[in-house]
Amino acid sequence: MRHGKKFNHLGRQKGHRKAMLSNMAVSLIEHKRINTTVAKAKALRQFVEPLISKAKTDDMQSRRTVFRYLQKKDAVQELFGEVASKVADRPGGYTRILRTGRRLGDNADTCIIELVDFNENMLTTAKPKKTRRRKAAPKKSEAKTEDIVEDVTVVDETPETPKTESEDKKDEGKA
Repeated sequence: MRHGKKFNHLGRQKGHRKAMLSNMAVSLIEHKRINTTVAKAKALRQFVEPLISKAKTDDMQSRRTVFRYLQKKDAVQELFGEVASKVADRPGGYTRILRTGRRLGDNADTCIIELVDFNENMLTTAKPKKTRRRKAAPKKSEAKTEDIVEDVTVVDETPETPKTESEDKKDEGKA
C-alpha cells in the first residue's frame, strides 16, 4: 500500500537516497545540467529547488542550512554566488527537465535536468515566426503590358535573299 508515500523512494534506503540526491544536486549546481533518469530528475527537482530558493537570501543561517544538505563548500559558494544572482527575480521553477528517450541497456526513460537561466540556446528570444501567407502579386495594368510589348525590338532583321535555281534544285532533291 502507498499510504503516506509523499515522494519517490527510488528503490533505495534513506541514507543511500539522501547521499545520491545530495551528489546529484552538487553536480547540477557545478555543471548546470546533468543526464539522468526521469524518476531521479523529478526527485532531484523536489530536493534542489528549495535550496535554490534558500540561496536567494544570503545570510549565515541560510548558508548553513544549504550546507547541511549539500556537504560541499564549493557548491555552496557557487550556489550563493553565480546561481542566486541569476535567479534572484524568478519566483520559482529553477529547473527544467528535457526528456531524451530511452536508455539502451535497461530501457529506462532518460532526461536532461538543467538550471533554467543557464541555457543560452533557450534564453535567446525567438524571432516571431513569419506567416506562411503569400502576398498577392500586383495586378498588371494594360498600359504596362503595352509598354513592354513596344519595348521589345528585333535585333537581327536581315532581308532574305532570293535563292538561285541551283539552290532550289538542291533543296528539292533532299526532300
